[in-house]
Amino acid sequence: MEPIEYLWKDRKRFLGMPLSFTRYRLSDDRLFCETGLLNMKSDEVLLYRVRDLRLTISLGQRVFGVGTVCVVSSDKSIPHLDLKNVKDPRTVKELIHQNVEAAKDRRRMRATELLGGEDGPVCQEFDEDADLDEEGI
Repeated sequence: MEPIEYLWKDRKRFLGMPLSFTRYRLSDDRLFCETGLLNMKSDEVLLYRVRDLRLTISLGQRVFGVGTVCVVSSDKSIPHLDLKNVKDPRTVKELIHQNVEAAKDRRRMRATELLGGEDGPVCQEFDEDADLDEEGI
C-alpha cells in the first residue's frame, strides 16, 4: 500500500496561527478533514462528487489572512464540508476546483443536461460507465 501524496495541507487556524486539531488535506482524488486529538474523526469527499465551491472571507478573517472554503458535494455522509480559517483561501479554492475538474475528466463525468424548473436550471451529471435505469436517466 502506497502512502497518499497530498497536493495541499493546512490546519484550521485561530488568529491566523495553526493552533487547532482540525487538519485538511487534498490529494488528486479526495479531500480529507480530520478532527480531534485523542478521539479522532476522519472524513473524506471524493472530488468527482463535488458540486459547488464557495469562498467566504469575513472582516476578521481578512485581518488574519484566512478564509472559509465551502465544499458542496453529492456525498450522502458529507454533503457540506467547510474548510474553516485556511490560509490563502482563494488559492485553495482554485486548487480544489482544478482537481475536481481533473477527477471528473478521469471518471468521464459530464454535465449532460440543463433542466428548467421553478428554481431555475439544474445541472445533472452522470457517469458514462454506469448502467442506465429503465427510464434512461
